[in-house]
Amino acid sequence: MAVVRRGLFTAALLVALGVVTGCRSSDGDASSGATPSSVSVISTAGPRPDLSRGARDDAVVGTVIRFTSEDTSVDVTISEDNPTVRDLLSRLPLALTLEEFGGKEKVGRLSPELDTEGSPGSDPGNGDLICFAPWGSLGFFYNADGVGYSDQTIPLGTFDASVEQLARLEGAEVTVEVVD
Repeated sequence: MAVVRRGLFTAALLVALGVVTGCRSSDGDASSGATPSSVSVISTAGPRPDLSRGARDDAVVGTVIRFTSEDTSVDVTISEDNPTVRDLLSRLPLALTLEEFGGKEKVGRLSPELDTEGSPGSDPGNGDLICFAPWGSLGFFYNADGVGYSDQTIPLGTFDASVEQLARLEGAEVTVEVVD
């Protein structure tokens, strides 16, 4: 009987540890849910790149997507062809909310999370749009100093916008769509 109790206690302990570590970010802080959770699909039709398996890389790379909120737009040029980029493009157009995160990036959460399996990690720089795999969030890096390489930071594209332009996207509904 003592062996059975010890086995049950060990199993319960492992499950509890899995739950606790699953709710932590890579730096050990509990995730606070600081990223927005609302995403909606917009029902406007527009041209989309060919995302079929047989499509060439250049059908995706070079695609421009626009993030628009009220009087501000930021264009992102897709610079990678990976499963995460293809999943994002297949969902467009959509709407999300962006907010400041850590003095380094503006983030917006997608639900459901983007497919990240088989996508490479990166060492993001200023002007990079990434997907942070554990949260399923998009991130506009404007201060990537000290960030470094991570398998969890998936490269999507690049943008040329000031911190002020990115700040004007915060808090309101942002429409994301492919540019004709």
